[in-house]
Amino acid sequence: MKKENLSWILRLIISALFIVSAVAKLYPSPYFAISTFEVKQLYPLGFSESFAPYFSRILIGIEFALGICILLKDYLKKITIPATILLLAVFTIHLSYTTFVSGNAGNCGCFGELIPMTPVEAIIKNIIAIGLLVWLFKLLPADGKSNFWLLKSVGLGCILALFMLAPIRPVEKVMDEPTSEIQENLGVVIDSTSLLSNEEPVAAITKDTVKKVAEKKTEDAPKKVKSGYEKYFPGIDTDKKILCYFVPGCDHCMDTAKELNEMRKKDKNFPPIYVIFMDEEPEKIPTFFEFAGTKFPYKMIDVIPFWTE
Repeated sequence: MKKENLSWILRLIISALFIVSAVAKLYPSPYFAISTFEVKQLYPLGFSESFAPYFSRILIGIEFALGICILLKDYLKKITIPATILLLAVFTIHLSYTTFVSGNAGNCGCFGELIPMTPVEAIIKNIIAIGLLVWLFKLLPADGKSNFWLLKSVGLGCILALFMLAPIRPVEKVMDEPTSEIQENLGVVIDSTSLLSNEEPVAAITKDTVKKVAEKKTEDAPKKVKSGYEKYFPGIDTDKKILCYFVPGCDHCMDTAKELNEMRKKDKNFPPIYVIFMDEEPEKIPTFFEFAGTKFPYKMIDVIPFWTE
């Protein structure tokens, strides 16, 4: 086989590998897939919630760009092939460390949720790809006249396309409202306007009151804790409640909801059930409740707080 034909076969294989890897990270929908990639892959590495959305989109954009640039003649040996080898080497080092620390378990995320791969499988894939790139490097002649602006435009275009396909959304966190120690222990609200004058506070704290506060602190009974979910379901912190995190299209979630409904039918004192759905495939919610046999009060939240709260 001629060198030129062999080099094109190698280029097509490597291009397909990178483009499929990038597309897989956008499956089944760009925002959902990228957010899941951030939570499962980037957060454990120490990426902050503010930086991870930018890094994930830039990374996937670079994968797209390399898949395209490997088919171009511009700076193929000087930039594209070395950059591709470097990226694969970084991935391989990271996967090797992950395997050493956590073992060969779970999905490495190289092909998103479309093609699950263990870390060891991904390492083998990367080593083979690096070998093909080294082979390609040796087959190709020296770079001829090249257009750096074309290379730059492809890279920037792919990155910008990712930000357009999956715009970064502001994530609203559930926060506990601060409660003063006096309010928490006594339920006393002091009129702040009276503190600015010489008048006595409306609810003056007497010595006996202070003594009661000190005695209450020594009690072994746990203090009431706010869950932070009053925002979604008022009164959820009182008495017993069951709060479920479900995905509308998840078969396991549907089975669980059905089991909970059957348990509730058998026990008249069964706690009320509330559901928080991930904001993915909301059109499947009616089918979800039809399968469960009942409809629970529910709210939908974004992908990232669903995984992190």
